[in-house]
Parts: sequence; C-alpha cells; structure tokens
Amino acid sequence: MTAGPGPTAALLPTEPNGVEMVAKFFRALGDPARLRLLEFLLHDEHTVTECVAHIGLSQGRVSTHLGCLSDCGYVQVRREGRFAYYTVTDPRVAELVLLARSLAADNAAALAACMRITPTA
Repeated sequence: MTAGPGPTAALLPTEPNGVEMVAKFFRALGDPARLRLLEFLLHDEHTVTECVAHIGLSQGRVSTHLGCLSDCGYVQVRREGRFAYYTVTDPRVAELVLLARSLAADNAAALAACMRITPTA
C-alpha cells in the first residue's frame, strides 16, 4: 500500500466550495460512456460521428456526453467547417483513470457488493 499525503498536506481544498468542486470533478467522470470517450479521445482528435461509431450510442447522447466533458474542461473542441473535432485537453486524465482502474481492481469485491452506488443505465 502506498503512503498518502504527509500529515500536514491538505487532501482537499480549503477555499469556499473547493470540496464541492472536487466532487463535481469526479461526478463528470462517473459515467461509463464519458470514460470510454475520454479513452478514445486521449491520443487523437475525433468527430462526433467517429465517437458515435466507437461507443455505439446515439448521436444525441454522445453529443451530450461530449458537451459535459467539454464544459468541465476534460476535452476541447476545434471547429473546422461544419465539423467539430474533440480531443483530451490534459494527458493527466489518463493517469487518473489508470489509478482509478487499479484501485477498482483492488477493491472489486467491495465495489460489486456496494448497494449505495447504483450503476448507470
């Protein structure tokens, strides 16, 4: 097990609404479709049509998810003519998702048994 922050390091922000902002940060990642989109957009930019083909949801649902990711600063959009190209804004997103994947694997039994957090549809 890896040691966490030292005894004097603050884990959460101390400014007003700072904790709520961190929680919102994680809620934006709390959808399987958005996680799949982030993975797809990590190394290359793609259009909405390409994203639809990759994750198999309707264009409307993919656009909604991309809008959320864009509004929260996870992806950026570049417009060229009538096309919009999306890409991940910060490669640290991959590190965060890999860490979450590792933690989830280490806690798979507990997560599977957890009834307080319901899976998304």
